[in-house]
Amino acid sequence: MNSSEESAVSGMSAGRSAMRMGPAELVQAAAMARRFYLEGKSKIQIAEEFGVSRFKVARVLETALERDLVRIEIRVPAELDAERSDALRARYGLRHAVVVESPAEAEETPDPENLGEVAADLLGELVNEGDVLGLAWGRSTIHMAAALDRLPPCTVVQLTGVYDAGTAERGSVEAVRRAAQVSGGDAHPIYAPMLLPDEATAEALRHQTGIARAFEYFDKVTVACVSIGSWEPGISTVHDMLSDEERAHYASLGVAAEMSAHLFDAEGRRVGRDLGERCITVKTDQLRRVPEVVAIAGGQRKGPAIDAVLRSGLVTSLVTDTSAADYLMTAGTAPRSALNRTDPDGP
Repeated sequence: MNSSEESAVSGMSAGRSAMRMGPAELVQAAAMARRFYLEGKSKIQIAEEFGVSRFKVARVLETALERDLVRIEIRVPAELDAERSDALRARYGLRHAVVVESPAEAEETPDPENLGEVAADLLGELVNEGDVLGLAWGRSTIHMAAALDRLPPCTVVQLTGVYDAGTAERGSVEAVRRAAQVSGGDAHPIYAPMLLPDEATAEALRHQTGIARAFEYFDKVTVACVSIGSWEPGISTVHDMLSDEERAHYASLGVAAEMSAHLFDAEGRRVGRDLGERCITVKTDQLRRVPEVVAIAGGQRKGPAIDAVLRSGLVTSLVTDTSAADYLMTAGTAPRSALNRTDPDGP
């Protein structure tokens, strides 16, 4: 047999070897894979146990994957869209982004209730013992509070007044009480409307004992939960509280979104700052200093508003749905990182 024939036979043998693993190889590969994937042992530890090099262990593990001896599945609950979540987090530079499947029967409904349930689980992860949790008014935060079933001991403070003082028991006051009950911590609700007729009335209310006590905690908040509203009827609490003349005035300033009674244009810049002076609410510079600000907002109609608020740099994490996420992934030029907490309006 000449050298070329020997090479051909050698190549055929190597090909057969690459195509099949013998029983001893299969058993060894299975054992190594079990040590690595199930028992958490390192490649060096496995190499020492089997008397081989760590490079051989790496090759065996790679081959086990290629031959389907080992299958790796990444499984999340069906209602969570992991791919969209990661893409959205990367696009906006968020700390956390959780995208929930939009209910098929309610695609046009803003803030589906299942967002609150997922946000409740997220808060259970983010809040630590001794934290100060701030809750702003919003339907989504109310749904979130109702779904809470675990929180470490923490103080809970209301960050805004209520939409209607007469419905406080069913709104943000009750949300604060519910969160405090679950955590076993102190509650600091605000018994006052969010929007007042003028700045003087708002300032007087801020100095009332109970409200002033809640305001003292605003600079201590470590995790905040907020809602986002579009500037249209039924999707923004503030929009619905204003007169037609006032709505037209703020619309002329280019308002695209509202969060905690603060207005933003499409680029995330604050507009209509005078409105905030009439409101019982946390200030934007206080929110900017909160380490973790979670926004809960969804629905296709809210897409532009969510984009605007994310561009403001006030929000670090987002719970939304697939309808809004699909809009956000194609919304204009790529935004700056949301974790860049500088004010887009400048100092």
